[in-house]
Amino acid sequence: MKYAYYPGCSLSATGLEYNMSSQAVAPHLGIELQELPEWNCCGASSAHLQDHTLALALPARNLAIGEGLGLSLAIPCAACLSRSKATEHAVRSSQETQSLIEALIDRPYTAAYPVKSLLEVFIESSLDILQDKITTPLTGLKAAAYYGCLQARPTDYMDMDDPEKPQTIDIIIEAVGADPVDWAHKTECCGNSHPTSYPKVGGPLVNRILQQAETSGAECIICACPMCFANLDMRQKALGQERDRPFNLPIYYFTQLIGIALGISPKTLGIDKHFVNATELLVQKGFIPKAESSAKGGLA
Repeated sequence: MKYAYYPGCSLSATGLEYNMSSQAVAPHLGIELQELPEWNCCGASSAHLQDHTLALALPARNLAIGEGLGLSLAIPCAACLSRSKATEHAVRSSQETQSLIEALIDRPYTAAYPVKSLLEVFIESSLDILQDKITTPLTGLKAAAYYGCLQARPTDYMDMDDPEKPQTIDIIIEAVGADPVDWAHKTECCGNSHPTSYPKVGGPLVNRILQQAETSGAECIICACPMCFANLDMRQKALGQERDRPFNLPIYYFTQLIGIALGISPKTLGIDKHFVNATELLVQKGFIPKAESSAKGGLA
C-alpha cells in the first residue's frame, strides 16, 4: 500500500528515531511511504491558539498536495494528526469552510482521501504480513501501550477504536509476541510542552504515568507520538532524582518494537539515541546479541 508520508517538523529533530524506524520497517511490510513534496508545518500546537482559520489552512495545504497525488496522508505525530483530522472534519462538514480554505491555499481540497495515523496504516496494511515475517518473537516482554490524549480524542473526528481503552498498540504488542500490560494511564495526558514551560504542572503528569507503568509491572512503554516519547524518555532522570529512586523504563516507538521483531538492527531503528538505556533490556531478554548493545542508547 502506498501513502503520502507527512513526517512533520519533529521527525527530523526530537522524533528522529520515529522517522528512522518507520522508514526501516515499512518496506518489510509492503508499505510504501512517499514523503509529501513541499510539505509545510501543520501549525501544531501554536496556530490554533492564535487563529482558527490559519490552524485549518496550514494542514489543508498538506492534505491538498496529498489529494493531488491521489493518496491518503500517513501521519506519525499525534499532534500533526489531530490538526489534520480537525481540518478534514471541518471541510467535510461545511461547504463554506471548504471554499474559504481552498481560496486561502489556492488549490482544491475536498477531503476525498482520509487522513490516517501511521499506527492505523500499520494495523490496516500489514498485521498479517508482520506475523509471517517475525524472526525474533518478543516473548516475555511486558510492555505498556501508551496512547496519550491526542490519538483518541476528540471522538467526533479521531478514529481510535476506543477513546477510553484503545487497543491498537496492544494488538501490535501481541502480534510481535510480547505481553501488553493492563494499566490505568494509557490515555492520560503527558503535558505536551508543559514539563518544559511549566514544570510544576507538567512534571507530575509525566511522573504519574511512569509510576503507574512501573506499578503495572511494565518493563517498557510503547508510544506512537514524538512529544509523548520525548517527555517519557528524557524526563526520567530528573523525576527519579526528585523521588530519590531512579526510573529505568525504556521507551520505544511501536515501529521500533516491530523492527526488533523483524530482526532489524537497533542502530538502524535509532534505539541507540534514547536517553534511557533502551538496548540493555533487549539484550537481557535475548532479543539482540550483546555485541549490538555497544552503543547503549542511554544519554541521560
